[in-house]
Amino acid sequence: MNKYLRQLFTAVIVLFMILGLSSTLITAINANKLNNDPRNLRGLYHEFNAPRGSILASDGSVMAKSDPVSDPFAYQRSYTNGPLYAPVTGYFSISQRADRGIENSRNKLLTGESNQLFWQQFKSLFTGSSNKGASIETSINPKLQQVAYEQLAGKDGAAVAFEPKTGRILAMVSTPSYDPNELASHDTSMVNHAYTQLTGNTSNPMLNRTISELYPPGSTFKTVVATAALESGKYQLNTQIPAGASYTLPNTATKLTNTTSMANGNAEGMISLEDALAYSSNTAFAQLGQEVGSQAIQDTAKKFGFGSSILVDGSNSTGNPMQAISSKFPDNLTPDRLALASIGQGDTQITPLQDAMIAGAIANGGTLMRPTLVDRVRSSDLTVISTTTPSPMSQPMSKDTANKLTEMMKAVITKENPNLAIPGVSVAAKTGTAQIGVGNESVNGWIMGFAPAEDPQIAVAVVVHDANQFGTYTAGPVMKAMMKEALGK
Repeated sequence: MNKYLRQLFTAVIVLFMILGLSSTLITAINANKLNNDPRNLRGLYHEFNAPRGSILASDGSVMAKSDPVSDPFAYQRSYTNGPLYAPVTGYFSISQRADRGIENSRNKLLTGESNQLFWQQFKSLFTGSSNKGASIETSINPKLQQVAYEQLAGKDGAAVAFEPKTGRILAMVSTPSYDPNELASHDTSMVNHAYTQLTGNTSNPMLNRTISELYPPGSTFKTVVATAALESGKYQLNTQIPAGASYTLPNTATKLTNTTSMANGNAEGMISLEDALAYSSNTAFAQLGQEVGSQAIQDTAKKFGFGSSILVDGSNSTGNPMQAISSKFPDNLTPDRLALASIGQGDTQITPLQDAMIAGAIANGGTLMRPTLVDRVRSSDLTVISTTTPSPMSQPMSKDTANKLTEMMKAVITKENPNLAIPGVSVAAKTGTAQIGVGNESVNGWIMGFAPAEDPQIAVAVVVHDANQFGTYTAGPVMKAMMKEALGK
């Protein structure tokens, strides 16, 4: 082979190597990036030319489905009672594709592209039929969802409920909400305008407040401090602890007070641990938190889920996992900051889901179940692809401690908040009122609890932001209505 042939042969080999490398980058390494690129119209038409799977409530009613339409995209997403279920479903649009909620966390199943649908894909390949997406059956109770949504109408707030024994989420409501149908249109300019309007809205209607917003928990956090105290073995329900009408935070001139005289304790300024929770004594829990210690409270909070994001639904194999952001109990607290943190103020922050999980762990004898949003997934031929099995997440406390906390939380209703009692049902709860804003000019109203106390069927947490009233009057009625619906009262 002469010199020129060798050079030509080498050049051809190099070109083939470059071609092979570029093809590998395009078809394998960058495949997902290119498929998801909004400029890739081929991928867009591919997604919309097949019926996307439905999202269903626990009773089989449809929350989201794909309808055939007479335009180049073939199918359009539609949402039943869109604002009601928006925190659960998320949305699917030509400009944003799958975003938020189950549309995002189960996207690969809904499109029919998941490896779990291999045999369906195989049959579609040889029959020429459309590769239909899987149906997602959620644990959402439509009636409970509706009650919570109606109760929060006109408010900035959130409500979440789940089964303490299984972790199944029964309701997930965030207000104000938005209508995913506005983003499902095939009119690009209309969708982009709606998206701009929603994202520019100062009330942030697209935010799922149950899992993506942090709030100071107020006195609902006293259940965590009480758990740490009881678990230490140094306290019982009748243990007398320091309270008083006021308490000056260590090394400051700031005085804590109580909202009722009963929270001050007896003439000597002492109060039982049970009454301290029942009457929500700030002066008692500020001092109790320092006595129990920052480390013990932090360790207890971590067992409930603080400090870590919490998986709500999905995985990398099904889409983009839906996760609750991390609730926070701060490190390295000075004595005055520890006192504030112990009453749910200062630097303590929590999601409504996390607060419901605290109630759920107490209700379930000390075992915290992992929260789930999907019961099962079915292929288009109704074959069950997967079923969610309840699983424990942690053990924040002993059964004995859970039983004691249940008694304390029952006393919150019977002694201090009879307005939240349900005839024929023993309710265990903890109210909260967290001061917010510059100069503490406003409050968040909170409540968390479960019922029936002897055999809990539902655990609930509710927050009403910028409420300007105590939690018992703002969040309390929402919880009460949800419990009555869930228990058929």
